Amino acid sequence: MPCRDPFKGHRFPKDVILLAVRWYCRYPLSYRNVRDLLAERGITIDAATIYRWVQKFSPEIRRRAYGRHRSWRGLQWHVDETYVRVNGRWCYLWRAVDQCGQLIDFRLTARRTASAARAFMRQASDSVRCYHPLTIVTDKAHSYAKVIGEWNARSSPEDAIRHVTRKYLNNRIEGDHAVLKHRLAPMRGLQSLSSAKATLKGVETFRAIRNGHFAGCEQGVANEIAFVRNLFDDKKKVA
Repeated sequence: MPCRDPFKGHRFPKDVILLAVRWYCRYPLSYRNVRDLLAERGITIDAATIYRWVQKFSPEIRRRAYGRHRSWRGLQWHVDETYVRVNGRWCYLWRAVDQCGQLIDFRLTARRTASAARAFMRQASDSVRCYHPLTIVTDKAHSYAKVIGEWNARSSPEDAIRHVTRKYLNNRIEGDHAVLKHRLAPMRGLQSLSSAKATLKGVETFRAIRNGHFAGCEQGVANEIAFVRNLFDDKKKVA
């Protein structure tokens, strides 16, 4: 049977919805900015509607992009956490990129604990599937050493992960944090952990699309638009 149409029941057409979600997730815009840009094109939409679209379609875009266009990830990971304000409170955004700057995965948590680090590293490992790291570069936080030590204890000596803690070697992900935070600065939608997680799925996915980090995805705005549109081309897909 055909795949479920996620746009069914929406008053606006697919192209308008994807345009609004792409603008919000790709550029440093607020929901009101996106509303006004659409209004200039004769499309009247409330900012709250755009918020609901972002919450619904960001996870769907991420799922389809990583499900159909997952590409190779490097064997050297750079892992670090940064701060994100959610509903007036600082939360922790755990992120990992490879040596080429490609995102491995991310996880948003309310606390910075060994359990949170363990859950993130397990999620990242599941995300890359067979591309498990040979080297992981982190800061000197004890939680990383503990988790990597647990991994190595379950592995044979030849599969052990090399853990590097020299701070200057992690400039790659620290610079990537700065670019991400510049994008998050104008946002007003991070009012809960659940909404923040959905929004970040869109932002991180569109950053990967922009940088050409998916198989079959080339850089350039026209290619980005075509790539996202093709994610929802289910005519030839059957269950």
